[in-house]
Amino acid sequence: MNSDEKTKIIMQRSLVTHNRYSYSPIHGREDYSWPDGKRLAVYIGFNIEHFEFGKGLGAKLAPSGEPDILNYSWRDYGNRVGVWRCRDLFDELKLPVGVLINTALYDYCPDVVASFRKGQYAWGAEIIGHGHTNAERQSDMKEADEAALIASCTERVKKEEGVAPRGWLSPWIAETAVTPDLLKEAGYTYNLNWCHDDMPGKMATRAGELWTIPYPQEINDIPAVIGRQCGAEEFAGMIIDCYDEMMEQSKKQPLVMGIALHPYLVGQPHRLRQLRRALKHICDDGRAWWTTPGAIYDHVSAL
Repeated sequence: MNSDEKTKIIMQRSLVTHNRYSYSPIHGREDYSWPDGKRLAVYIGFNIEHFEFGKGLGAKLAPSGEPDILNYSWRDYGNRVGVWRCRDLFDELKLPVGVLINTALYDYCPDVVASFRKGQYAWGAEIIGHGHTNAERQSDMKEADEAALIASCTERVKKEEGVAPRGWLSPWIAETAVTPDLLKEAGYTYNLNWCHDDMPGKMATRAGELWTIPYPQEINDIPAVIGRQCGAEEFAGMIIDCYDEMMEQSKKQPLVMGIALHPYLVGQPHRLRQLRRALKHICDDGRAWWTTPGAIYDHVSAL
């Protein structure tokens, strides 16, 4: 085989794909509106997490050996202080919240999760599965272990909240090749892991269709603050600019804007003040449908 023949074979080779969904351009899709004729759905994905001491994963302020006092205590500030400051802000602005929880919180700081429970938070909160701890990744697990993790987290939330979660976000957005299959088989109706679109859609699993609700990796404080080292004012500006632009784009079709937050980051006083500015901008504009991922699923699945 000569070099030209080899080149032709390489150029014609089909790429490996996930086979979860097919390509669909954003233009030309079916039009609809959100409740009350709204065109842009906005939700807060509030990630409340707990980490194992002395080992495991976690965002870092600076490199450190184990036991990692610096980074562990910085993240723990989120559960002791930041989460309460953020909750006060959401309450002040009368915002519903999508609360993504590690089930380890039920053992470490149950008051935190209880504060968003039905009857405790006036504006509505949805409890969403987020693994047991962000000190581990699902992508490191064998299928049986991952299935057991999902089942265990689902049952713990159901026991504590009286109802099983309908949505899931993997710790660190980490999946194996079968995660969507396992979620569908465990009774989940939507997945937040995939950031490929501005509209809800469906993905194929071996047990049927699973909805995907857009979850942000740009309007997300970990990639912005930790990854790109954005300042508090810059991150708030990103939220405002994203909202203003998506509101214009939503005149053509309904869109979803998520805002992903972590209390150990945005619960710091200097970031909280800027977050208030950004959220108040959206509230004062008055055109958004403030909602939760589960309510978005309810709306699109009923169309």
